[in-house]
Amino acid sequence: MPPALDPPALDPPALDFADVVAARKLLAEHLPATPMWSYPALNELAGATVHVKHENVQPIGAFKVRGGLTLLATMSPEQRSRGLATYSTGNHAQSLAYACSVFGARCAVVMPAAANEQKVRAVRALGATVVLHGADMAGAQAHAEELAATEGMQLVSPGDTPALMAGVGTAYLEIFATQPDLDAVIVPVGSGTGAAAAGLVAATVAPHCRVIAVQSSAAPAAHDSWRTGGCVQRPNRTVIEGLATGRGFELPQQLMREHVADFRLVSDAQIAHAQRVMATHAHTLAEGAGATALAAVLADPGGFAGQRVAVVCTGGNASDGEIAGLAGG
Repeated sequence: MPPALDPPALDPPALDFADVVAARKLLAEHLPATPMWSYPALNELAGATVHVKHENVQPIGAFKVRGGLTLLATMSPEQRSRGLATYSTGNHAQSLAYACSVFGARCAVVMPAAANEQKVRAVRALGATVVLHGADMAGAQAHAEELAATEGMQLVSPGDTPALMAGVGTAYLEIFATQPDLDAVIVPVGSGTGAAAAGLVAATVAPHCRVIAVQSSAAPAAHDSWRTGGCVQRPNRTVIEGLATGRGFELPQQLMREHVADFRLVSDAQIAHAQRVMATHAHTLAEGAGATALAAVLADPGGFAGQRVAVVCTGGNASDGEIAGLAGG
């Protein structure tokens, strides 16, 4: 039986569109807008006009840096002086480590014992303490909770922290400012912060645009939570590190249930194929999670035929194995 790690069934913290607008102002001095391009070869293959939002060019190579900087910017000096502890497979860890380095705060990250060595090195290079513990995210979470309590640090949930989601939402303000007439935005899901933020922003600035969430079928906890209407735990067997989450998170689930039009599953093999397509047709190195939105488009060419869609390349932190696999079939 899996450990009972879900938080109590309480009303989640509030988050609204104004929080995303405020985050955009906070981030203006730290991050420029990332580019969004459409590639003719990719459009021809997909049968749709596909706009790739390049979050892979962020300073940590992933979209989550928006959330980490927003969180630290909204904390008081006293709060930052306690230090922050969190758990992650990599990109959230780098986000928090990067933000703590910018604001001079102590950071500790618990990562699963088999975490990507490149991401571990990247987190340590940013000055954070990395603890490798547990076989999966559930084990890492439990240890991070113990560490935070012992050290008196503030525990940061990668899924249920409103400031992280507000920061992530700024990417979608940029998307709709550049392309206001999109038919759909497709967003990969691990904890669900990206899809939840996309839905929240679209509801205000582009209510005609469908927000479609997509997750690996080998780790469907967020998908199944959305379908059932309550946070559930599921086996986490995906090799896609950015999607390797075994439970639903309450805050993003609440927002996704309200604003996400559809939630789809793709296989790890389909994601790997999309990574190769990103490299060959969009000149882009994407990690698995960064290619997942495109995988959903390629898996349903009829459903997106002739449409204008945005796919979010959430990160480019591909492992050596992923890069070697790009030459595969």
